[in-house]
Amino acid sequence: MIAGVFTSCVSTKVYSELADKYSKLKTENQSLFDERDQIQKELDQNSEAVRKLQSDFETASAAKNKLESDVMALQNNLKNLQTAYDALEKNSSAAIAENIQKNRELLSQLEAQENALAEERSRLETLQNELAQRSSRVDELERLIAQKEAALQRLKDAVSKALLGFEGNGLTVEQKNGKIYVSLENRLLFESGSWAIGSRGRQAVEALGKVLADNRDISILIEGHTDNVPYRGGGDIRDNWDLSTKRATAVVAILQENKGVKLKNITAAGRGEFAPIASNETADGKQKNRRIEVILTPNLDAISTLLNEN
Repeated sequence: MIAGVFTSCVSTKVYSELADKYSKLKTENQSLFDERDQIQKELDQNSEAVRKLQSDFETASAAKNKLESDVMALQNNLKNLQTAYDALEKNSSAAIAENIQKNRELLSQLEAQENALAEERSRLETLQNELAQRSSRVDELERLIAQKEAALQRLKDAVSKALLGFEGNGLTVEQKNGKIYVSLENRLLFESGSWAIGSRGRQAVEALGKVLADNRDISILIEGHTDNVPYRGGGDIRDNWDLSTKRATAVVAILQENKGVKLKNITAAGRGEFAPIASNETADGKQKNRRIEVILTPNLDAISTLLNEN
């Protein structure tokens, strides 16, 4: 009777919609991976730019120091020549004229050096400003990434705590690729060939739903998986694709009972036997492959906004 009720609830149209939604989610998931890679690439580029600016800053500082030393030397020479000029003025008009010319040349050189020093100071100030801006952007990116990592860790801890009584009994919680993966083996949720969730499995899904209700700003992908044994049941379920999809939507049905769960963030999909995590050559491997995976993805809008800024 239960199989009949669920069979009547999932029409070809619903299945097609779920397949479309899964395809979109898959594209979105890839986009998130690409976006995460772009974030890391941007962070690496900004870090390299900061190192380059620091090197330019140090080079400019050395040039400025040399120019200041040259200016001081020229000033000393000018002072010495002025003294000599004063002495020679009394004795030789020719010597005076020569010293005047030298003074003019030194003054010209001094003016040129002072202009170069002013330009170098201006360039140095520009480099300092650019370095500060780059450093600020890198710091902000690192701060946002650290916040997301911390939030992800808190979410994992909350999920692990909520499902503590189920871990080791067909349930695992793992953090990887910037996401949380909650894997529930079918032995915890379903009878063989069925998509009706038992009482023990319902408790696990309800516990997970409480965590999701407290963390509404995340995307939730629910994937159904099977082993490679062909489905032999009847009704409208034709194969493992159908069965895995029915099992995914059965989990969604329980999550819907919690009014705090943000339903528009949920996507259910069936992947059949085509995403195994173990070999289907052994009974233990088949058992691991028969599972529901709940994949929780944090919101990366703040990081995306910062990366898109000029």
